[in-house]
Amino acid sequence: MLHILNHPLGAHIITQLRDRTTPPATFRTLCYRIGLLLALDATRDLALKDEVVETPLEKHTGQALAKPLAVIPILRAGLGMVEPFTDLFPDVSVGYVGLERDHETALPRSYYQKLPPLADKRVLVVDPMLATGGSAVLALDALIAAGATDISLVCIVCSPEGVKVVEAAHPTVPIFTAALDRELNAKKYILPGLGDFGDRLYGT
Repeated sequence: MLHILNHPLGAHIITQLRDRTTPPATFRTLCYRIGLLLALDATRDLALKDEVVETPLEKHTGQALAKPLAVIPILRAGLGMVEPFTDLFPDVSVGYVGLERDHETALPRSYYQKLPPLADKRVLVVDPMLATGGSAVLALDALIAAGATDISLVCIVCSPEGVKVVEAAHPTVPIFTAALDRELNAKKYILPGLGDFGDRLYGT
């Protein structure tokens, strides 16, 4: 269920994101660009329905999206991936799941949740870094409990350990990513990674 972005521009952007000298303003622009590529990749299988329109010359039966979408960022870093989805899909619903990692135990803690109705929607969970997988699993658990049945996870960089944890807990949830990195270090940071995504995104 792991889908790795296969596009030269994606590889180029990831390299720039990894560069420790990339300033926050440029980092945010790069995040938007890789988010666009991932948004297109993660939605290539959206269902369509017939829709009749009037062209300037005649009636035409075209196709339109058959199912509404919801994008759910995992706060705070996931906020950096929302805009590409709202630009591509203006009618998308946006919810929020607030999770933070304890830097001593590396375990996630939930502190906020605000969700739209999910039962009839394609739900895209966005979080730039899939490290231990704990936050992703907690978020997916919460969304399923809220009625979501059609869910994808969209990340910029993943660790093999995180992918395994998500696949074990939610084997039917596809994971879309721009890079599968080597491993986690002793502090549960992704290697080679790109550092703390939220800090680099917001200059903190």
